[in-house]
Amino acid sequence: MASRTEISTVGEFGLIRLLTDNISTGNSTTIRGIGDDAAVLEYTNSQILVTTDLLLEGIHFDLSYSPLKHIGYKAAIVNFSDIYAMNGHPKQITVSIGISKRFCIEDLEEFYMGLKLACNVYGVDIIGGDTSTSLTGFSISITCIGEADRNKIVYRHGAKESDIICVSGDLGAAYMGLQLLEREKNIFEVGPKDFVADFSGKEYLLERQLKPEARKDVIDLLEQAGIIPTAMIDISDGLSSELLHIAQASGVGCRIYEDRIPIDYQTAAMAETFNMNLVTAALNGGEDYELLFTVPLSFYDAIAAINAIHVIGYVTEAEQGCFLVGRDGGEIPLVAQGWNTLET
Repeated sequence: MASRTEISTVGEFGLIRLLTDNISTGNSTTIRGIGDDAAVLEYTNSQILVTTDLLLEGIHFDLSYSPLKHIGYKAAIVNFSDIYAMNGHPKQITVSIGISKRFCIEDLEEFYMGLKLACNVYGVDIIGGDTSTSLTGFSISITCIGEADRNKIVYRHGAKESDIICVSGDLGAAYMGLQLLEREKNIFEVGPKDFVADFSGKEYLLERQLKPEARKDVIDLLEQAGIIPTAMIDISDGLSSELLHIAQASGVGCRIYEDRIPIDYQTAAMAETFNMNLVTAALNGGEDYELLFTVPLSFYDAIAAINAIHVIGYVTEAEQGCFLVGRDGGEIPLVAQGWNTLET
């Protein structure tokens, strides 16, 4: 049986020391990290980007099938993705957690193991945070600080008529991974005691849901190609919702094509198993953390040469609305049906 050390044996400050003693900093913009009342940062030649995310047990993650190490990794990644969506680079995070008596020191060490792994992979410093008692389970609040050249920051409001619409990676896999995990959880709760979930052949779906990655590589590829998007956003709430965000902020319309939406084979197979509409899953599933962006039409050939990026449509005048063009040529209005935590 795994050892269990109660948090009360070390107290709040002892817990903080235990979790952060071996954390070092590596970015030149980090002057002082953990150890004082506040961190000290110095940015001289770039603008500062700041984003924050709140993750709550039972709303954003389910501990019955989400390992704490994966939760730590994902909690960092969702913040990094927001910085990359502004064409910037994440540099520091602060981490605050609320914990109930259900959790022990070993649990929090596992969470921090995933958190630190993500920071090591993406070159981000952990520079502070807080801990508190929670009466409702595990809560996580992360603030991420990044930097970008002031002339290269990309907002949502810059899309122009005739721009092409691009997306990285593939869509819908994280949503299908969630459906798979929920199905196996339900079977486990009502099935035989010796039930063992079988995820063989579905590893990609699980990875996309439990351990997503932020698309730093896409930002680097665009930089190498000399391309600055006119508008950009990361896909956390679904392609349809995010595209409508860009359209509304930019005062434009759009057309995207059903047969151009990138979908992985495992996603398609699982949608068939669940008797779900595949395109609906790709449009509305969310948690893909891919980058959705627009670029001038003149960059079409340069974009087409990048394997990680797919052209899925184009920007129109606002009066033409936002539509999905089906394989038969018919147009279906895009509707923001992505997941909304306030309606959960």
